[in-house]
Amino acid sequence: MIHSTIPTPDQDQMLSVVDQPEWASRALLLWRRRRLLAQLTAISLLVSLGISFAIPKEYKSSTSIMPPDQQGSGAMLLAALSSHAGGLGALGGLAGGLLGGHTSTALFIDMLHSASVSDHLIDRFDLQNVYHKRYRIDTAKHLARCTKITEDKKSGVITIVVEDTDRVRARDLAQGYLDELNNLVLRTNTSSAHRERVFVEQRLQKVQADLEKAQLELSEFSSKNSTIDIKEQTRAMVDAGARVQAELLIEQSGLQSLRQIYGDGNVRVRETEARIASLKGDLAKMTGSSAPLAAGVQDVNATDSGDTDKQGELYPPLRQLPRLAVPYADLYRNVRVQETLYELLTQQYEMARIDEAKDIPAVSVIDAPGIAERKSFPPRLLLSLLLTSLSFAFASAVILFRSHWSQVDQSDPRKALAAEVLPVLRRPIHSIFAMKRGAA
Repeated sequence: MIHSTIPTPDQDQMLSVVDQPEWASRALLLWRRRRLLAQLTAISLLVSLGISFAIPKEYKSSTSIMPPDQQGSGAMLLAALSSHAGGLGALGGLAGGLLGGHTSTALFIDMLHSASVSDHLIDRFDLQNVYHKRYRIDTAKHLARCTKITEDKKSGVITIVVEDTDRVRARDLAQGYLDELNNLVLRTNTSSAHRERVFVEQRLQKVQADLEKAQLELSEFSSKNSTIDIKEQTRAMVDAGARVQAELLIEQSGLQSLRQIYGDGNVRVRETEARIASLKGDLAKMTGSSAPLAAGVQDVNATDSGDTDKQGELYPPLRQLPRLAVPYADLYRNVRVQETLYELLTQQYEMARIDEAKDIPAVSVIDAPGIAERKSFPPRLLLSLLLTSLSFAFASAVILFRSHWSQVDQSDPRKALAAEVLPVLRRPIHSIFAMKRGAA
């Protein structure tokens, strides 16, 4: 007996349904609901356009700075060697890292993120009212979110990018970061050159006071004892005394000849005797006595009111010059020491100021912040397309889920669970809407 293998029409329809792919059935279902999808997509497009245009525009302003190179001489030497010898490249890089290559970059980034900088910017631009924040900490967090600080690991260049709804304020905030960084660096400059400059400056002030005191003591001593230059005065006094003594000898020899010729009562003899007496007086004044110096000579601050004759003398006596030379030499040497010390400290102070100026890590601006010409956020077209695509995908998923849920058997436990849970979830929703209607 031969069985027929040709399928009947009902069997053919069942086979076509079974063999139909799942994606084709879902696509057919969505095609049948294309009008609803088109309406939902159009509505979502309009809503997304409204949302994208409701978001305020934001502008970016960027600036880049180059911190100073703080590498030590050892690292610079190894870097130079590594540039000439390929085998030392790794060693030079390691030494540069160990000896502090570009350590100031990390320091500057920490300074830019510090609370001191953010507090000054908040007060300077009144950001608490601009951002509508009640607390300063929330304002600082919002400012941190609007600021992006990045570092180029190779070059060490720091880039500061500030976003704001006002393009001018974005530029001003970026410039404010540079200003506050400069001020913070100057306030926290505690380098060795700065400490050396402060120490030398204090020492210079003390030495200057000591020099003025020594010069005053020397001038008072010289004025009291008529001592200008002991060596020159001694030479001049010896020469003058020799001339006076020579004249005295000449006059004495002439006096003897005049006495033999004219006698003692002659006028010329008396004139010669008077000149001899005057020369002896001058010689006695020049020579002086070998008595100890007065107490006022040792103490330059004391005054000798009783010795008025000595105050009128132009030069000190010759026999007193050696004794005046000792205190004069001490005072003069003290003045010279203080002058030399003052000159050396002045030179050292100028060098310390130069070193301090070199050591200050001043900020070198590569690109100054400018006013943005175009907005940076939001991308309205892209945002609208993204929201519309998400709405279309969500609507398609709902349609497919409802179709699948309608095909589930009523005796399925999932439908039974949904039938019990959904009424419970709807009650608070209905109560909320009822309360709002009653309040209205």
